[in-house]
Amino acid sequence: MTTVIRTSGLTKHYGRVHALDGLDLEVGGGQIHGFLGPNGAGKSTTIRVLLGLARKTGGEASVFGGDPWRDAVALHRRIAYVPGDVSVWPNLSGGEAIDLMARLRGAHRNDPVYRDEKERLSETFQFDPRKKGRAYSKGNRQKVALIAAFAVPAELYILDEPTSGLDPLMDVMFRREILRVREAGATVLLSSHILSEVEQLCDRVSIIRAGRIVESGTLAELRHLTRTEISFEGTDAAAAAAIPGAHDVAADEGRVRLTVDSDAVAGVLPELARRNVTGLRVAPPSLEELFLRHYGDDLAALEGNGR
Repeated sequence: MTTVIRTSGLTKHYGRVHALDGLDLEVGGGQIHGFLGPNGAGKSTTIRVLLGLARKTGGEASVFGGDPWRDAVALHRRIAYVPGDVSVWPNLSGGEAIDLMARLRGAHRNDPVYRDEKERLSETFQFDPRKKGRAYSKGNRQKVALIAAFAVPAELYILDEPTSGLDPLMDVMFRREILRVREAGATVLLSSHILSEVEQLCDRVSIIRAGRIVESGTLAELRHLTRTEISFEGTDAAAAAAIPGAHDVAADEGRVRLTVDSDAVAGVLPELARRNVTGLRVAPPSLEELFLRHYGDDLAALEGNGR
């Protein structure tokens, strides 16, 4: 598998602020790679460096083997980008704005293939391209960028909070388009704070904190870092606490609940079978739990300040 995006020890400083502080990121070809972190973690700064919109302070960054700053013009012919806060020209219609952005990537509005794809996407996203930009809501401005990105095939899609402002139905349509371009062989870097979206779409995930990658891998590879919840019918928490590897044992509403390290589940199941438990449920850890492993202390601090 080829590597499309690679950074090594990447730094970006704004005066005394270290937005990126030794970022190591690798995105393989043909993958949907989730890029997770709250505001201020360094996601957008990373994307600006990868797009050649900001110059790195130190370290290495490459896209398709090229330097994003030096080779920006050539690289942009292969990249589609959607920001999280889209501005449009107030006096252009949505359709005219889409045509202009598509032209920058080599398409022509009279090309029948492009025209058909633009029409299909407008119907998919329930978008009226005839209105002027000044009349569009945030969600409709987001649709302008999404339609422009998907209407012209790209090798790499860099998406920075792309579903911001979209309603749940449009979010479903977005996911279908992402899977479509991945099936066509494209690579996607998806920066998002919507964990369910990342969990459903992404082949690999990287979590960024304070300008560094703190976890990276497939969800299967990362889930061993968290615990799996097991529950069954019963009320005897004390007996369940004796199960080897059991943590956080509790009993309520007629069920016993406990957690075990995810890589120890196979060893616990025979013990549960020996005890003849009924109503067994095993819930794998979610991406949210993995995320909170690194940001739970920040959440606790915010909750403490809110009291």
